[in-house]
Amino acid sequence: MAPPSGRFRDPRHTADDFLGSIIVCCPGCAKAARVVPEPGAYDPRAWLLFRPRRLVCRGCGLSRMWSGREVAPARGSAGPVTDPYFGTPLWLQVETRHGWLWAYDLEHLDLISRFVQARLRERAPWYDTGRKMTLVARLPVWIKRAKNRDDVLRAIGRLRERAVR
Repeated sequence: MAPPSGRFRDPRHTADDFLGSIIVCCPGCAKAARVVPEPGAYDPRAWLLFRPRRLVCRGCGLSRMWSGREVAPARGSAGPVTDPYFGTPLWLQVETRHGWLWAYDLEHLDLISRFVQARLRERAPWYDTGRKMTLVARLPVWIKRAKNRDDVLRAIGRLRERAVR
């Protein structure tokens, strides 16, 4: 494993910030597919979370539309995680002995990796306005513990390898 880097400053991202492109397991061919916002369906009044989505697989050509009103965000790390729109399993998830490690896309995985590698993890000051419960603050305790750093980084490496294949 690479030696831990020095410092991580919380960029105040939430899980909603990574919903632009979600890598999922295709229900048709079990290869990697993407859930992306519907092109041309931009409505400035609509919140990013509720914009119409499309599930697209390049492996088998599967294409599905979502324009519903209900979203089921991922909760916890006790079991496998599904995407909030179509309910298909995420491509970037792996079970560890501590729990499930998952990410919506490579950018999300990179943020978790930078956080885990850092020896010094800084949060925004309490008096600063803005988001308090960021993605990093909501990570499970087992991911945050230094004693689990090697296990988590090994799992992140497996996820990166899976994403490249």
